[in-house]
Amino acid sequence: MKKEENLVWKDRKRTLFGLPLSFTRYSLTEDKLIIDTGFFARTEEEIRLYRIMDVTLRRTLGERIFGLGTIHCNSGDKTSPEFDIKRIKRSKDVKNMLSDMVEKERLARRVGVREYMDGDAEEDVDGDGIPD
Repeated sequence: MKKEENLVWKDRKRTLFGLPLSFTRYSLTEDKLIIDTGFFARTEEEIRLYRIMDVTLRRTLGERIFGLGTIHCNSGDKTSPEFDIKRIKRSKDVKNMLSDMVEKERLARRVGVREYMDGDAEEDVDGDGIPD
């Protein structure tokens, strides 16, 4: 990911004792979440914030001991209907920030929940009130 994009937050999935010893990296810009996984074969998944419908924070006892948490997200994205932002630091702050950014992006694009409830509804990408 290029640095000139408006990077709001980034972190790595943490492993043993809360150390960032994994090959999963998370980046959050003003309009998308990027999950980059792998070492030899890398996969970069991009989720537009306005597509995220629900954000839940999960913290096991082990995660709480090391100050970590996992954010579970449900989205209207066909390739990633559910995904996790696993074992990150300051998970409650990140969840609140992500939730606020999702709401802001949905308001800016005038996207409501009904667009995701009706499987046949088309998407209004440019916000002109006409499905594209």
